[in-house]
Amino acid sequence: MTITREHTSTSAAVSAIGLTKVYGEGGTRVEALRGVDVAFARARFTAIMGPSGSGKSTLMHCLAGLDTATSGSISIGDRDISTLNDDQLTRLRRDSIGFVFQAFNLVPTLSAKANILLPLQLAGRKHDPAWMATVVSTLGLGDRLTHKPHELSGGQQQRVAVARALLTRPEVVFGDEPTGNLDSRSGAEVLSLLRSSTREMGQTIIMVTHDPVAASYADQVLLMKDGQIVGTLDNPTVESVTAALSGLGA
Repeated sequence: MTITREHTSTSAAVSAIGLTKVYGEGGTRVEALRGVDVAFARARFTAIMGPSGSGKSTLMHCLAGLDTATSGSISIGDRDISTLNDDQLTRLRRDSIGFVFQAFNLVPTLSAKANILLPLQLAGRKHDPAWMATVVSTLGLGDRLTHKPHELSGGQQQRVAVARALLTRPEVVFGDEPTGNLDSRSGAEVLSLLRSSTREMGQTIIMVTHDPVAASYADQVLLMKDGQIVGTLDNPTVESVTAALSGLGA
C-alpha cells in the first residue's frame, strides 16, 4: 500500500489552498479544517474518508459552497468561490455543481422525468434533449420516466437523483454518502454508474463515504484525520482502504 501526499494543481476541477474552518469560540472552539491544501483532477472519481470528526463532510460542504470557510481559498475550475456573494454562489451551484445526497430528495408528486428536469425548470433553462437521452440511457431509466418515486426502488430513485445532478452538465458532482440508504445491490449499481459517468461523460465526482466498499469504486481515496489531509490511496481496493482507515484509528 502506497500513501502519497496530495498537491494543488491549476488544472484541477476543484482545489483549495490553506483552507480552515473553525466553529465556536473559547472553550467550545473546534478546528474542523486545519490548513487544507488539495486538488481534485478533472474526470476523476475521488472518495473522501476518515474517522468521525475528521473534517471530511466539512471539507466537502466548503468545497461545494454549502458552507463558508474561515480562511483560505477555494476554486471551481478557474473561479475563486471565496470571493463570490450569495447570489453568485447560488448561480454557481445551479450551473456548475451537481449534488447527490444520502436522502434522494425527490418530489413525491412528480414523475421521474419531471424530477430530473426540475432544476433546469426552476432556473428557467431549457434542457438539451440529446443530452437528456444520453443521461437517461446511461443510467438505465428509459422505462421509468413516467413513474413517481413511490413506484421506484431505492436504487432507481437514486439513479433519478444522479440523472438530475448530471443533466446540467456540471463541472463537478458532490456526493454525500450517496449510497447510505441503499441495500448492497442497489448501492453497487449507483456506484458503478457514478464511476462510469467519469469515463463516459467526463464528470468529476467527489464523494464522502465511511464505507470501504463504496470507496473501492473510486479512482482515488483522500484520507483525512483531525481536520487535515494525511494522504491518498490510488486505485483503492476494499482491503487497502480498510487497512488505511485502521491506521488512522477509524
